Amino acid sequence: MAGETMRSRNPAGHAGLLGNLLALFNDFASFVESRAALFAKESKVALIQLLVIAGWLIVALMFFAFGYIFLLAGAIVAVARVAQVSWVWVAFATAGVHFLLVLTCLLIARTRMTKRPFPEFSAELKKDREWLKNLDQTSRPTN
Repeated sequence: MAGETMRSRNPAGHAGLLGNLLALFNDFASFVESRAALFAKESKVALIQLLVIAGWLIVALMFFAFGYIFLLAGAIVAVARVAQVSWVWVAFATAGVHFLLVLTCLLIARTRMTKRPFPEFSAELKKDREWLKNLDQTSRPTN
């Protein structure tokens, strides 16, 4: 008995409670780290998309303001010169052009908003949910 080596309490493949908890926390940290990196990557793309949309909205607002100014100037001059045809119609035409530009900018901004943010991140989470659903089916031994 003195020459015999002590047998390990942990059989092969079992690390004990502490080892399993450490492995669980390590795997969870790796999971969170990979998802955070993916989120950071896609959030940069989403930020650029939002900046483009904001830029088009600012341009649309600027054209709307010019259109409003021309419309007011045209209306004031039109009321002042009730029946005469003069540069008033040019002001109305200019206002109309500006309103068409506003509509164009808003339509461009709308087409930019149809892109779905975070597509890769959503796909990864969907894969994870499917994997978790199938985990019980694949881990149980069939007798």
